[in-house]
Amino acid sequence: MKKNLLFLLAFVLSFSLIAQERKSLLELQQDFIDLKFGMFIHFNIPTFMNQDWADPDASPSLFNPQKMDCSQWAETAKKANMTYGCLTTKHHSGFCIWNTETTDYNVMNSPFGKDVVKEYVDAFRLQGLEVMLYYSILDTHHKLRPGFITKEHVELVKKQLVELLTNYGEIKALIIDGWDAPWSRISYDDIPFEDIYYLVKSIQPNCLIMDLNAAKYPGEALFYTDIKSYEQGAGQHISKERNCLPALSCLPINSSWFWKSDFPNSEVKSPEEIVNENIIPLNNSYCNFILNVAPNRDGLIDQNVIEALEEIGKLWRNNPIDNKLVGVKSPIISYNMAKNKPINSSWSNDMHIMDFANDDNFNSAWISNETISQPWLEVELAIREQAFNMITIAQRGHNTFSNYKLEYWHNNNWITLFEGDNKDIIKIHRFPKVWGSKVRIIINKQHTPPVITEFGVYAERL
Repeated sequence: MKKNLLFLLAFVLSFSLIAQERKSLLELQQDFIDLKFGMFIHFNIPTFMNQDWADPDASPSLFNPQKMDCSQWAETAKKANMTYGCLTTKHHSGFCIWNTETTDYNVMNSPFGKDVVKEYVDAFRLQGLEVMLYYSILDTHHKLRPGFITKEHVELVKKQLVELLTNYGEIKALIIDGWDAPWSRISYDDIPFEDIYYLVKSIQPNCLIMDLNAAKYPGEALFYTDIKSYEQGAGQHISKERNCLPALSCLPINSSWFWKSDFPNSEVKSPEEIVNENIIPLNNSYCNFILNVAPNRDGLIDQNVIEALEEIGKLWRNNPIDNKLVGVKSPIISYNMAKNKPINSSWSNDMHIMDFANDDNFNSAWISNETISQPWLEVELAIREQAFNMITIAQRGHNTFSNYKLEYWHNNNWITLFEGDNKDIIKIHRFPKVWGSKVRIIINKQHTPPVITEFGVYAERL
């Protein structure tokens, strides 16, 4: 009953948002890259601990920014010619800096006692800036981590996102972290991505969903995100020559994401470097750049950062550029039915056997033996036939084959889904729903011995 009331409330509160003009995903992605440059704001309980990852048992009493002024943040962003902000509503230790009914571990139970998210969105909108929110799936305080995740955790995530998307007006994008990352190990099965995706879109259809998962997924297709993300400090760098996807690149102006006691007297990144090595070349590569600024324990941006941002605003004038997205395919958001299922193939190259083609790891691969003229790979989905409507074939770095056939096993016959040429590195096939128990690819022509890092089969919701 409570669950039904929650979603009824979400529907009522979001009616005006849904009534807005719905844009196509491509229009929203174009709007995002046209924003060009924004302010990431890492501000949460780690600010008061000199750490980027806080103690999950830290007391809310630590959070007390007595001079917090979100207007200062917004005015500083405006002076830098930024167009939006994004605030860490909840980081990995689970402390919520909004007035939430989902947990007592929140800002209203701190000495500060005010809704930081509300003050942030009000201040940024007053300056004409767009509003985005960051939200961590990983939540160590509530034991939302591998080995402990329950149905109640899934409901917690949903309820918190409903609050954030219904109580603070239009949210341009939701930046999600700690989900299907190698370091968090929370899979899209533990917290079902497709369910969360459609929940967000049902409340705010024009809200982009961005999962910071570039550490795992290749840069040639949108896997489980509307916008491809790159964290430079983690070694994730966009190809400025080849990228054609809507993207985000992030970097802190200081040495780390959350404020540290040495920040006021430490050198920040050069404004010239930010402009000439990040904003300009990234914007020319369909990529929006977000620069992290960490407010201090008073809730204010340090003076050395303010001065750097003002200099950026003088060096970079946000002039129009003609950079239009073309032919971006819809993101893959559904469960991969082929993952870890029985798989067979023609002869492989040495130890690069067929099992690496559906192990949910894009760094491993099946590689065909060079002596095989017509290699094949076959996945057994189940004993009984399953419904599906999409297949993906991922390669690594370059295209090893273009001409191939896709077939599925139905009523004791192989039925052809596709036969022909496809030069994409990540080959995505969407088609009307079919039923089958096995799927296979037969490669007719190859440039070099074929490499398949992941073979995926999906039943997308339509």
